[in-house]
Amino acid sequence: MKEYNNKKAVSYNRWGYLFLLPFLTVFVVFQLIPLGTTIYNSFFENYRSGLTQVGPNFVGLENFRKLISSGELLVYFKNTMIMWVMGFIPQIVVALLLSAWFSDPSLRLKFTGFFKTVIYLPNLIMAAAFAMLFFTLFSESGPMNSILMQMGILSRPYKFLSNSWSARTLVAAMNFLMWFGNTTILLMAGIMGIDSSLFEAAEVDGATATQVFFRITLPLLRPILIYVMITSLIGGLQMFDVPQVLTNATGDPMRSTMTLIMYLNKHLYSKNYGMAGALSVLMFLLTGFLSILVFKMTAERKKK
Repeated sequence: MKEYNNKKAVSYNRWGYLFLLPFLTVFVVFQLIPLGTTIYNSFFENYRSGLTQVGPNFVGLENFRKLISSGELLVYFKNTMIMWVMGFIPQIVVALLLSAWFSDPSLRLKFTGFFKTVIYLPNLIMAAAFAMLFFTLFSESGPMNSILMQMGILSRPYKFLSNSWSARTLVAAMNFLMWFGNTTILLMAGIMGIDSSLFEAAEVDGATATQVFFRITLPLLRPILIYVMITSLIGGLQMFDVPQVLTNATGDPMRSTMTLIMYLNKHLYSKNYGMAGALSVLMFLLTGFLSILVFKMTAERKKK
């Protein structure tokens, strides 16, 4: 009987491997092979100068040395992180408040399904379309300047896209509007997974809504918050379409909105595949390091 059960388990395992085959094929063809090719190209000098193709010539770590010593990598990383933080902080705060509000049964809110749909809708709009909308609204002759001048707040049009901090704020605002709905849905799912008896016991003990939120909801939401932070961080490092369209691929003013992916795109556009490969590898390592750092910080807090 035992041998029969083992044979039956093996036959079932074959079906499992068969169902995994499409995923493994797609992963190898579209992710693993491109990753290996990118790492391979990063060690070669391979670019086009006018009509002349230079390389591919093996240069070892020279591409990495050029990227790190130029100083541009650090500047564009700083730009990327500033705009990500400016968008992520209000995103997580608003998402926490909305998720706690929508999932509180004592409030007996009406039309919650409608409001959930509305806050998620911006996530379905293409980022390029969002950027074009903001470009029109906040241009020098756009509606926002007209409204502010009519209200007497401004005496002359303000150049939103010519000031580094206002341009960064617009990029961060667009990322916030596009993603806070998705974050709200994730946090709501986490709150609904918490045992309701904990909230009932806290209510019986006379705990206020604020105490329940900070003593029960937030600690038990930690795994979801870590997931949201990691995925948002990865998305922030990959920020491209919004600043690309908003600044017409220049990263102006004075490249204060130039992100790492926009920098990578410039190398690809100029067909400098060696530098593009080196930058991709550095971004891969940087993303892994920051992700591990977040997990490590969280684990240390748990020990305490």
